[in-house]
Amino acid sequence: MARYTLLHGSANPTLAGRVASALGVDSGKAHIERFPDGEVSVSIEQSVRGRDVYIVQPTAPPVDDNLIELLVFADACRRSSAARITAVIPYFGYARADRREQPHEPVTASLVASLIQCAGYDHVVTIDLHTAQIEGFFQIPVDNLSAVELLCDALHAGGLPENAVVVSPDAGRVKMATEYANRLGLELVVLHKRRISGTATEVTHVIGDVRGRNCIVIDDMIATGGTLVESIVALQKAGARPSPRVAVTHALLLGDALERLVAAGVQEVLATDTIAHPPTDILRVTSVAQLLADAIRHDYEGRCGSP
Repeated sequence: MARYTLLHGSANPTLAGRVASALGVDSGKAHIERFPDGEVSVSIEQSVRGRDVYIVQPTAPPVDDNLIELLVFADACRRSSAARITAVIPYFGYARADRREQPHEPVTASLVASLIQCAGYDHVVTIDLHTAQIEGFFQIPVDNLSAVELLCDALHAGGLPENAVVVSPDAGRVKMATEYANRLGLELVVLHKRRISGTATEVTHVIGDVRGRNCIVIDDMIATGGTLVESIVALQKAGARPSPRVAVTHALLLGDALERLVAAGVQEVLATDTIAHPPTDILRVTSVAQLLADAIRHDYEGRCGSP
């Protein structure tokens, strides 16, 4: 019998249930309550004394609510004498605030890392951090898993378009895009951008040949869809074929993001379930449950032997 406990917050209970099924364990019992003023209360309804506890809670929108819930879970487990507490954060909110763009700005990703550690977590498991440097904000072990292999398998299963290329939307995603290109056996195209304001960028160069090619645009996340739409417009101006495909790990899809992508001619958005979204006409979801379950199992068995 497993000597660890799997708990989850309210951010993505469906994913947590899939992780539990992949591990062959039952989800632990916890009660989450929100008071009229917005405060959260967590009560763990079973003993975790001396046990390793894994808490599945992406800090997806509403980011602050889900982050506080994650912190409160750790405090509850620590005060219940858990032996070791691991935060399983499939999507790590505030990851884009990993450096200062201007003086007098916070590095919020560093602050969040400090909060997670101060709350009592001993280990963090996450997927496709926006930048790898975020690991350096922690003084505890961080496993930054990659969903690229899963997404490539899903792209293959859906059938790759003929004469396709993988497109990196900016220089920051070149490493990820290169892995996609290698796994799919496709050429790589990179978009070069310059920032024209605090919230806007402009594509200045398309590095690579896209004329008459089918484009698979990759990224770590979609928020409002603005960056992707801008990329698609630049690709079509360079002669790319219409109806591109998009593959991302984290589909925030804020506001009218999907409608904007449809209007831009996107044929399909392939994403994982790090953030809960029902599939739609163009959104196809592949699960990271097995990826997370394997990480949890390897972590526990590597330290403690077979459960």
